[in-house]
Amino acid sequence: MARGEQLTRQWKMIHTLLASRLGKSASELAEELECTRRTVYRDLEALQAGGFPIATETRDNRSYWTVLNDGRRQVPMAFSTAELMALYFGKEMLQTYRGTVFYDAIASLISKIKATLPPGYIDFLDRLQDRVDTGPAPRKDYTRSGPMITDLNTAILDEKKIDMDYFSMGRQAKTRRTVHPYGLRHVEDTLYLIGYCELRKQVRTFAVDRIESVTVTGEGFSMPDNFDLHGFLEDSFGIFQGPPETVKIRFSPAVAGYIRERIWHKSQQLTDADDGAVIFTATVAGIEEISRWVLRWGAEARVLGPPALRRIVGRHAAAMAEYYRQNPESDQESEG
Repeated sequence: MARGEQLTRQWKMIHTLLASRLGKSASELAEELECTRRTVYRDLEALQAGGFPIATETRDNRSYWTVLNDGRRQVPMAFSTAELMALYFGKEMLQTYRGTVFYDAIASLISKIKATLPPGYIDFLDRLQDRVDTGPAPRKDYTRSGPMITDLNTAILDEKKIDMDYFSMGRQAKTRRTVHPYGLRHVEDTLYLIGYCELRKQVRTFAVDRIESVTVTGEGFSMPDNFDLHGFLEDSFGIFQGPPETVKIRFSPAVAGYIRERIWHKSQQLTDADDGAVIFTATVAGIEEISRWVLRWGAEARVLGPPALRRIVGRHAAAMAEYYRQNPESDQESEG
């Protein structure tokens, strides 16, 4: 029998006993776990050897297995195998936010769970962790932003204005702003603050890693009743805002499969062409952000509309072509 099946069955057995106030007989366990009584006895023996506080008592000439009271107090909440896998997988996916409240909180939760468990549980979790791997990926480092993110969370929950120094990548300049922080949003490994900016007199988005300092003020604010935080960026092709535009892009047969296998935007419609290509149509908020997505696909993507998007992509493509025409081998520009 596969080791994974045994682990899963034993884990279910533990939580079946935890959920039973009076205990379970070997026959009842065999029926619930869909195995033989011999297998039940073998698993119970293995769990006891691993340090689980499992005991048996006799009532009406029948033996019932139960978890001792100390064991019940040690595990205040029963986690299924799938739930534990989700916790470990979630922790790995939050590597971007290592050093912040988001990563530290889930790491602390897993540590607390492990600290309350007997050796058998811990061995199970260690083997479980070896099977969870999200793989390497480019990501931002939010280690230095940990205290700032904590302050932002506090200000959001307490509805307190913040004063912050923000560096705009587009303008290459730093400004001092007072912001009413509405919420945070994670988009493509970047954390953004959404809030009303008193300097710009409108709701804006700010990349948290470009906030250089934050001070939570004592002045309160109230989010407008008609503002929908979740719907604010609903039409964006990421994070940027702009007037609604219906875009249509043709992807060649070489990459059409990659386009079909993902949901890129909630409004997308995919139309198959006779030659295996696919036509992507969506209504998005602004075209600057989607233009960068189109450029990622190179010559395999062709903009059919609107004209403004064709011009943006064409301008960038022409500049790239001109550069490589003038520098066919390598760029030997001097430094300094």
